[in-house]
Amino acid sequence: MSGLIPQFGSVFLTLAAFVVALSIIVAIHEFGHYIVGRWSGIGADVFSLGFGPVIWSRVDKRGTRWQIAALPLGGFVKFRGDANASGGVDEASLAGLDAKERRQTMNGAPLWARTATVAAGPVFNFILSIIVFTGVFMARGVVSEPLTVGELRPLPVEQQLLPGDVILEVAGQKPPSFDDAAAFETFMSSLPVEAQITYTVERDGQVVEAQGPYPYPAIATRIVPQSASYDIEMKPGDVIQRIDGAPVFAFDQLKEVVENSDGRPLQLDVWRAGEELDFVLVPRRVDEPQPDNSFKTQWRIGIAGGLFFEPAVSTPGPLEAVNAAGAQTWGIITGSLSGLYHMVTGAISSCNLSGPIGIAQASGAMASQGTTSFIWFIAVLSTAVGLMNLFPIPVLDGGHLVFYAYEAVVGRPPSDKALRLLMSLGLAVILSIMVLGVTNDLFCP
Repeated sequence: MSGLIPQFGSVFLTLAAFVVALSIIVAIHEFGHYIVGRWSGIGADVFSLGFGPVIWSRVDKRGTRWQIAALPLGGFVKFRGDANASGGVDEASLAGLDAKERRQTMNGAPLWARTATVAAGPVFNFILSIIVFTGVFMARGVVSEPLTVGELRPLPVEQQLLPGDVILEVAGQKPPSFDDAAAFETFMSSLPVEAQITYTVERDGQVVEAQGPYPYPAIATRIVPQSASYDIEMKPGDVIQRIDGAPVFAFDQLKEVVENSDGRPLQLDVWRAGEELDFVLVPRRVDEPQPDNSFKTQWRIGIAGGLFFEPAVSTPGPLEAVNAAGAQTWGIITGSLSGLYHMVTGAISSCNLSGPIGIAQASGAMASQGTTSFIWFIAVLSTAVGLMNLFPIPVLDGGHLVFYAYEAVVGRPPSDKALRLLMSLGLAVILSIMVLGVTNDLFCP
């Protein structure tokens, strides 16, 4: 029985993290609909977080019932004049309303008000992402220039560098700006791959030389959820010392072996906080986005590397952090669209699409890696939810926006018969995507 306790705890963490992440994202999404609707003169009868039996509710002074329901798998806003939580026209309730009262319903509001109200849900998801990313960037800071040693990571080798050392040269070469990824990659590729390298540093106003490990050792600074390394319970901070008995000094050595493995099992000798561990790890095929929005298939094990020290950081200004957050959000949007396009065209596997089980597992994995990782995951998922809701599929916000665009051009909304047919088709598409996602969660490697 005791052996089941860790597994139960893992399942509980996964479910709890998924519910918390989804509830925050849905609450922000639906609040976007609600508040913009209210600003646009549209009243709301119900604001619900969750579906099913109501476990708590109250009615505010505007007549809106705020409630929490038993099934925390979504939420909705029922505006005045709607037939149900999904929308539609309640003809009976509209029949007895005068012009002023009808203006306060979703269906009686002008086109601009309905459009703004529907678009607000996805927009608020994007705003949530930008706010969260901004906060994380300001809390974490940006790497100081010139490159300065912050906190040293534990390693099984001698380290003569000290916190506060300013890196002037590595093996006789001056490092470029840490923000210039291409230049820094070129700089790293020119360094000798050895167990110890000479560093020239500025320390307390003096220029001194110190011995240290290769700048990017084979250390796991982060474990990717649902990856090969995650499944065998490798941990951040693990240092890979040997692969199939061959010594490893640099992360690129590990990367090269994995990429050329063709999926064969690899024997890893790992150092973890003074303890020697052995792992057998099987790389997996992964479709990775490229800078030109194409995809490249590689063998991966789900380990992210980093310097052998945490670089010293400085706090960015609010504008710099917001710009970085906006770029991060836009990158998620463009990457997601590119991935979807390549899946539809068959260029990459449909296994890249995760369903609710995979999302729940990722939620638990990120929660287990710390609060910051989990908050970051919420921001990423919020962007994905906002983007998905903008797809031009009936029953989604994007479908409604397409109907409103049709109304703006033609001068009248689609007929009720056409709407019912399109809604049914849209629901079938959504259910098909959900089935595909769940199938991937259960059967994809």
